Amino acid sequence: MRFGFKSILVGSLLLMGGLLAMFRAGQHAVVGSKQPPAGATAAQTLQVFCAAGLRAPIEQAIAAFEQEVGTQVDVQFGGSNSLLASIELARKGDLYIAADDIYLQQGRERGLVAEMLPLAMQQAVLAVPKGNPKSVRWSESLLDESLRLGLASEAAAIGLTSRRILEQAGIWEQVQPRVVAFKPTVTDVANDLKLGVIDAAILWDANAAAYPEFETIQIESPANPPQPISLGVLTCSQDATAALRLARYLAARDRGLTHFRACKYQTVEGDPWDVRPELTLYSGGVLRPAVEETVAEFAAREGVTVNTVYNGCGILVAQMKAGDHPDAYLACDSSFMRTVGDRFGQIHDVSRTDMVIAVPRGNPDKIAGVQDLTRKELKLGMCNPEQSALGALSKRLLESVGLWEQVYPQVRSQTPTADLLVTQLRTGHLDAAIVFAANVKRSEQQLEAIQIDAENRSATQPVALARDSHFPQLGSRLIAAILSASSRRRFLENGFEWLGPVAQTLQAP
Repeated sequence: MRFGFKSILVGSLLLMGGLLAMFRAGQHAVVGSKQPPAGATAAQTLQVFCAAGLRAPIEQAIAAFEQEVGTQVDVQFGGSNSLLASIELARKGDLYIAADDIYLQQGRERGLVAEMLPLAMQQAVLAVPKGNPKSVRWSESLLDESLRLGLASEAAAIGLTSRRILEQAGIWEQVQPRVVAFKPTVTDVANDLKLGVIDAAILWDANAAAYPEFETIQIESPANPPQPISLGVLTCSQDATAALRLARYLAARDRGLTHFRACKYQTVEGDPWDVRPELTLYSGGVLRPAVEETVAEFAAREGVTVNTVYNGCGILVAQMKAGDHPDAYLACDSSFMRTVGDRFGQIHDVSRTDMVIAVPRGNPDKIAGVQDLTRKELKLGMCNPEQSALGALSKRLLESVGLWEQVYPQVRSQTPTADLLVTQLRTGHLDAAIVFAANVKRSEQQLEAIQIDAENRSATQPVALARDSHFPQLGSRLIAAILSASSRRRFLENGFEWLGPVAQTLQAP
């Protein structure tokens, strides 16, 4: 039985309208409850290991956290290296705050540190009593046998930095025997200088600024760049969500970082504090099976809400151009990311998938390639070129092989995403459709893929964080989760080729 063109057109429009209404009703999702977490006020105790030199801002910030959130925190102060050794031995605790990121990186390499949140910067200086009574100068005075110099041991970050600076200056071997004492922490060295036990000491600039009886001499050295201070969430934490809540508080520009600034530290920008912040992720529909579980895991671990919108990229881009501001965008193809690229920071290629011709298993119509799609008896499906990245790419591919004008009139169904085409193929409403290979992967028992022999058959899926995200640090961790090893496994399981680096940490734009 043959249908007239008007009947087919009306039928297709009604089918599309129904499917689109169903699809749009189900495309939005909220990952994580919007209610404040019960754990936010639970009577629990978190364990923090913190570099001794950071005692002042951390004690103030944690006291404020305990009062505002209601969670108790125990803090152990010590040398950064010593604390890392203790964490590795005991495998207990929630946060590790080092005076130098080098120790956090070592913690990552040993499997001890998961997320890293930046806090501030500091730099080594040569501290002397106010008035500089010994007329100390960098660096020639350190070779004066009458100068009593104090340094921290390499159990502390400042001790390791001091050695690097003195080695770069070529005077480590001469200075080392003359050091009055190697103290375990920067605070111990500063107290020796305050008590007059030593004449000069290498300290962090923020620590020296806490002593009004000191003045400082800048150390001009390639081995003395500003050192980042970060905190790490420990992999051994028994309550990672509570640990991350404390971490976000300490790293918040209007909470923990205010205490760092009051203590003369140069802080990073930081996110604003919210006990349960919300992010919005726009994602191409084909990526939903590969990314959905990763987003859910991220939201649960962080204790945050992620609003996800899955749809055709043409529709998502149109919504952004109409005024929507998602925090992150995972596109079906880089061509759509480029149309809104000025809104986003660094773009990370995540995966790749090819366009194929999907047909019922067994290929009953014996379709061998795109040339067969011109056959008038076929019921053909294709994504809408205006609403979907796949539709636009399908049109470009058919135009490149000179078949667009012949194939397009055969199209019986146009949809904003390939999932709807797959459903129509499985229910027998279509004979063939141009979709992504990843779409067929999930229906392998009912469908099979006919490869397309054309150079431009591939699509690349990039992800990026919005420049105007209200929570750029949190958003950067969401991007890192999408580029993580577990995410890579899910993309591969869903038929995508993995392109991204496996992320450890990413910086906000």
